[in-house]
This record gives sequence, C-alpha cells and structure tokens, in this order.
Amino acid sequence: MTGADAPVRSPRAQFGRTVSALLDEREDLALVYAEISAQHVEEAAARHPRRVINVGIREQLLVGVGAGLALEGIRPLVHTFAPFLVERAFEQIKLDFAHQGVGGVLIGSGGSYDMSVLGRTHQSPGDVALAATVPGIRIHAPAGTAEADRIIREAAAGTGLEYVRISEQVSSAPRPHGSLPDGGLHVLHRGGGALSILALGHLREAALAAGDALDATVLSTTTVHPLDGRALRAHAGGEVVILEPWLEGTSLGAVADALSDAPRRFLAIGTSRQELRRYGTPAQHEAAHGLGAPEVIRRIRDWR
Repeated sequence: MTGADAPVRSPRAQFGRTVSALLDEREDLALVYAEISAQHVEEAAARHPRRVINVGIREQLLVGVGAGLALEGIRPLVHTFAPFLVERAFEQIKLDFAHQGVGGVLIGSGGSYDMSVLGRTHQSPGDVALAATVPGIRIHAPAGTAEADRIIREAAAGTGLEYVRISEQVSSAPRPHGSLPDGGLHVLHRGGGALSILALGHLREAALAAGDALDATVLSTTTVHPLDGRALRAHAGGEVVILEPWLEGTSLGAVADALSDAPRRFLAIGTSRQELRRYGTPAQHEAAHGLGAPEVIRRIRDWR
C-alpha cells in the first residue's frame, strides 16, 4: 500500500487527500486556502500551481478570491480554520457568495474545540448557527474520514453554497453504509418508547448509549442544515432530544419547525453558551460541556 493509498484517521488530512484527488480529476475546480493545512496540499500545489492559491493569513481576501473564481465559472474549494472562515469572514460569505448568487464549497476545520489549547480565538462553537443565516447554504458535519471524503466530493459536484465542518473529534459508532439523498437521516437504533435522539456531528456514541439506557430511537445525519423534515416526521416520537457538538439550541428551531405537525417536547444539548476560559484538552472541553454519555443520560432523565 502506497502512502497515497494508506488510510488516514484525521478528517483534516482526509480533506487534503480528497481535494488533491479532485483537482487531478477536474479542471474546473480550484483550492483557495489561507496558509492553514498547507502540509496536506503540498503535492497538489506542485501539480496545479494555477489552481491551488494560498492567500496567506487574509481570511476576508480568501473568501473574496473564492467568490471571484465562482463568478468566472470555477468551482472554488475555500479552506481555513472554522472561526476564521465563518466568523471573521462572514460579511464576505454573505455578500460575495450569497448576494452575488454564486456557489462554492467552504471547508472549515477545527470544530468547536479541537484546538482548545490555542485559546478562544481558535474555538468556534457558534459557526453553524451563524452560517445557517446565509440564504440557501447547506451545512454538513461529517463524523469521520470516510464521511468527510464523501461529503466534500458531493459538495464539489454541486453548484450551490456548501459549508463542510471538519472536526478531529470523530465517531466510531456503526452506521449504515451509503448515503441518502437530500440530507436524509439514518436510523442508528430503534427504541420502543416516545423518546427520539437526533445525533449531529460526532456525538453518536453518546446518543447510542442514551438510546440503550432510555429505550430511545437514535437518528443521525451528516447534513445538519437544512434538515430532512420528512424523515424526522417519520421517525421522531413525542419527546425529541437534539444532541449537537456546537452551540446549544442551534438546531432546535429547525427541528421544531419540521415537527410542527404534532405536539412534541424538545430538549437541546450542546456546547454551553457560557465561555470556558481554561484552555484544556478537547476531551476536557467535551466533559465540561456535559456531552459525554453519562452526562447526556442524566440530563435527559432530569428533563423527562
């Protein structure tokens, strides 16, 4: 097995591998990045120097260049850390992409707290909520390398504006093979009661543990905005828990709107709206936010 074929465990490294392959396959694609992840695209930059563009640490320019390429018929893949891509350059996403009516693939890495040791500047628990305000955008949260590869490829093949949220926090929970169209949901576990848990991002293990402990149906999707309302209505019970590794409550409104056909109770569990000021490790942040299985089970029991 060659180095290019060897499996990788890092979704961020998989981003580099997938984008490099796509640039080899299609001449209408270009990668624009802001210094970040250069080590993962060095070979692609050598092979395609005119279509791999490093703008340096200039995030507003990053997004503007990507939108300019889109206006010229190039499908741009735009990449840096999530807080710099979505939060720092939000005005450019809103105006240069959405207002101009052009599409592209925004690929942010770092998740909510992957880089917690670097402090608040590198944490982005609010990126999904902010990105979801952009008209027409689709937001994806792969939970591992295979999903990152598939989603980036599907987004590159499209024409609209897509945000792919890459995190090094991955899920090893089993999941049915293949993808469903239009952001469809997978049923990971069928419970016998009224409780349903929608697991977003990498939090499937905690959701499955809660499903076992509380006899709940567990649903999962990698397309977190817009949600598949038809599938939600088909599988959700009268009590619905949204488990999300970004700002708590981000997806609550969309889920409630999709399930407005019948009275239901909702609980959102995600990262706290209180800023954690100690750097810590990602695992410590996850525990502090109460996103581990024991904490999730306890909170659902208290709610019920």
